[in-house]
This record gives sequence, C-alpha cells and structure tokens, in this order.
Amino acid sequence: MPNLTVTRRRNALLLHRRFLEEAIAAGLPAKGLDQAFAQKIEVSPSMWSQIKSSRPIGDTLARQIERHCEVEIGWLDREDLAADIPDPAEERFIAAARQAWRAANAKGKRELARWLQKENG
Repeated sequence: MPNLTVTRRRNALLLHRRFLEEAIAAGLPAKGLDQAFAQKIEVSPSMWSQIKSSRPIGDTLARQIERHCEVEIGWLDREDLAADIPDPAEERFIAAARQAWRAANAKGKRELARWLQKENG
C-alpha cells in the first residue's frame, strides 16, 4: 500500500524543482526562490520548509498546491511521476558518461562496458 504522505511530499518537491529550474532558466537569482515558491502556493516560507522535511500534506493543501502549480487535481497523489521530470544530476552524469565513452579508445570502451556490467550484474 503506497504511503500518501511520502507520495505527496515527493511530488510537491518535483513541482518545486520544476519551479526552480524555470526561474533559474529565466535568469532569476537562486537566492529567495524557496520563499517565492511558498508565495506561489500560498503558504508561509516556514510551512514550506516543514512540508519539505516532514509535515504531511492534507487534502486541502494538496489541492491548493495543484491549483497554484497548474497541474490536474489529484496530481500530487500519483505515484508514477518520478520519471516525468528529469533529474539534473542524472542528466549531468549521462553527459559525463557520454563524454567519457566518446573520448575512450576501444580498450577504454571495453573497460567502461565491463564496469557497467559489474555494477548492474
């Protein structure tokens, strides 16, 4: 049975990350973006901080967050959203792996392939 509290927090953090990425891409400074997100979803910065760490998101607050983030009702309750928003760290890793692969000679590529098989095997 899925844990709704964990699911809602994880998905709220996905919305938060999306907000941060869009704001930074628009040229806004990173400082103060947590407060800006709290304002967007109409909660205090303190409450947003609590939500990020441990405070459960009830039904009313979940619908409020969804409305202000312009996602469909029930979005925060879905478990299958992790793949919907790319993880910047994962993207950097993939770019670094691609660069290492392309820069390697045949022996280096075999070693990289062996390492991946060992890690996934």
